[in-house]
Amino acid sequence: MVDTRQFASNPRKDLLGRDGTLQPNEVLQSRYRVTGVLGVGGMGAVYQARDLQFPEVERYVAIKEMHNLGTDEHLRKINVANFEREANLLATLSHPAIPSIYDYFSIRTDRSYLVMEYINGKDLEAILNTHGETIPIDMVIDWALALTDVLDYLHRHNPPIIFRDVKPANIMIDQYGRLRLIDFGIARQFLAGQKGTMIGTEGYSAPEQYKGEASPASDIYGVGATLHHILTNHDPRLEPPFSFMDRPIREANPEVSAEFEAIILRSLAFDSSQRFKTMGDMRETINGLRQRGKSSLVVVETESDIDEWEAHEASRIETRWKFRVEEEVRSSPLVYHGLLFVGSYDNNLYAINAADGQFKWKYPTEAGISTSPDVSPEDNLVVIGSDDGNVYGIDIRSGRPNWMLTTKAPVRSSPTVAHGHVFVGSDDGILYAARVITGRIAWRYEAGLPIRSKPTVSEDLILFGNKDGDVIATDMSGQMKWRFHTKREVMASPILYDGLVFVGSMDWNFYAIDASNGFLVWRYRTENAIVSSAAVAGGLLVFGSADGNVYAIDPKNGRERWRFKTGGQVTSSPVYANENIYIGGIDGNLYCLDPQNGNMRWKFKTDGKIPGTPFVADGMVYVGSTDHNIYALKA
Repeated sequence: MVDTRQFASNPRKDLLGRDGTLQPNEVLQSRYRVTGVLGVGGMGAVYQARDLQFPEVERYVAIKEMHNLGTDEHLRKINVANFEREANLLATLSHPAIPSIYDYFSIRTDRSYLVMEYINGKDLEAILNTHGETIPIDMVIDWALALTDVLDYLHRHNPPIIFRDVKPANIMIDQYGRLRLIDFGIARQFLAGQKGTMIGTEGYSAPEQYKGEASPASDIYGVGATLHHILTNHDPRLEPPFSFMDRPIREANPEVSAEFEAIILRSLAFDSSQRFKTMGDMRETINGLRQRGKSSLVVVETESDIDEWEAHEASRIETRWKFRVEEEVRSSPLVYHGLLFVGSYDNNLYAINAADGQFKWKYPTEAGISTSPDVSPEDNLVVIGSDDGNVYGIDIRSGRPNWMLTTKAPVRSSPTVAHGHVFVGSDDGILYAARVITGRIAWRYEAGLPIRSKPTVSEDLILFGNKDGDVIATDMSGQMKWRFHTKREVMASPILYDGLVFVGSMDWNFYAIDASNGFLVWRYRTENAIVSSAAVAGGLLVFGSADGNVYAIDPKNGRERWRFKTGGQVTSSPVYANENIYIGGIDGNLYCLDPQNGNMRWKFKTDGKIPGTPFVADGMVYVGSTDHNIYALKA
C-alpha cells in the first residue's frame, strides 16, 4: 500500500522548475530538504536532499521521483505498482554495491518518491566521456570483479533477480572508488520460461531480451558489453547490434591480455548457452586471471600432482614440538617472556615453555575455557575467563590465583588488559571494567544480551559486540558514545584502523564504521556468517568467513582484493607476521598465505579443527587444535 501522507509543504506549480523538477529548499515529508537536482528523465527526476532528522550533521540522501501524469487510470496504477515493486525489491537486498533504501511515499496520485542512500561519485558513462586516456587494466578488472560479485548476489537471491539493464550509466564509482549498481527500475524476479516485452538498452541488451526473454545469462551479456565499451571506448549504441566480434578489443587496446579478451568475448556469445553458466563462474574466471598474473606458485594440474605438491610442502614445515592436553583446544595461545599460555576444554589454563614445549604449570577452573588469555606485564598476571562464570588473575611465575571476578553467566569473551584495567564481557550481558591488580570492578556497562566479542581498547574508546547484533563504543568511564546495529550477533572483535572500526557479523556482512560517530561507511557481504576478527596485512583487511573463504578487502572502499578458499568454515582470526598471513581452518589446516594475492605458501594439517587464532613470536607459530594438541611450528 502506498503511503498517501502529504508533504509538509506540497509542491505547488510555482515551486516547480520549467522541466517539472522541485526547486531547492522544498521540504518533503517534513524531513527531506531538496538541495539540488542530480538528474532528469522522462518519468521524473533524482534529487539530492538533506535529511533534517540529523540536524547536527549534514546527512544527504538521494530521492528518486516518478511522475505519474498519464490520463489512463489503469496505466497510472501499473506505474505506481512498479514503483512500489522497486522499493520493496531494494528493501530485501543487502550488498555493499547496492544503495540502501530508507523510505518511500507518494503524494496524491501523480508523484511517488523513493529515498535512498546518496552516492557521491560519477557513473561510468560520465567517466568514459571525460576520461582522456585509457583506463588502467587493473582498475577495469577491479570493476569487473565488483560488478560480477553484486550481480552474482542478485542471481543467488531467492528468488533470483535479473537486473536486465547492465550498462555504464547504471554503474557508479563513488568517492572511495567503490562500484555501486543503481537504477533497479526494470530489475525483476526471474521465473524460468517467463516472457515479457523487450526491455533494456539497445547495444547492451542480450539477443534474447529483444524477444522479451531475460535470464541470468542476459546480465552476463550486459557485463561483457559494458567491459567491451570501457576497454575500447566504442559505444555499442552507435554500432550495429551484436557486432562485438567484429570489433576486437585488443585492436583498440593492445594492453588488454588475450585471456581477458577471451573472457569478455565468451560472455558476449550470441547463444546464451555458450556464455558462462553463472555470474559466479565469470567472476571466478576473472579473479583467476588476476591471481595468475601475480602468482609465484608452481602450477599443478592433476589430483596426484596436487597430493604430491601438498605432501612436499607439509614435509618441509618444521614441527618444533606439540603438547597434548586432555580436551579440545579452541582458545588462542599467547606467548609472553618465554611462556605459552592457552586454555582448554579440560577446564585448565596451561603454561608451557615456548621453546621446547615442556610443562610449567596449570591452573584448574570449574568449567571449560574457550577464551584466550591476556597478560599484564607490570603486575606479572595472566588473565583468563571461564565457562564457570569467573575471570581469573593468575600469577605468571607460580600459576597461583591473585584474584577472581565473578559474573552471573559463562565468560566467553576474551579479556583485554589496558590502562591498568581488565575489560571483559559475559553472557550475563555486562561488560566489566576491573582493576587489573585487584580484580575489583571499576564500572559495568549493561548491554542487555550476551557479550562474546573480545573488547578492543584504544586511548579513548572501548569497542565490542553483543548477541543482539550491536557494535557498541563506550568511553573510558563506561558511558556509551554510539551504537551501530547489525542484523545478527557480533562475536568478532572490532578493530580500529585509520579512523574506522571494522567488524564482521553473523548476518554475513563485514562493516566499516566511522569511529567518531558510528555511521556506516561501507559494508561487504560474504556468503555466510563472520566470527573471525580482521587483521591489517599489507594495507588490506583480512578475515575469515563460515563460507570457507579468507577475504582481503581494501579498507578505503570495501572492494575485495582477493579471496582464498579453504576446505571448511573459517572461525579463526588471521595473524600478520613475517610478511605472511597465518590462519586456521575448521578443515584442520593451518594456512600460510601471501598477503598480496592470497596464494597459499604452505599448510599444516592437524587431526582436528582449528577454531582459534595462531600466535607468532620469535620465528615460531603456535596454534591449538580440537585434536587436543598445541603445536609449535617454524614460521
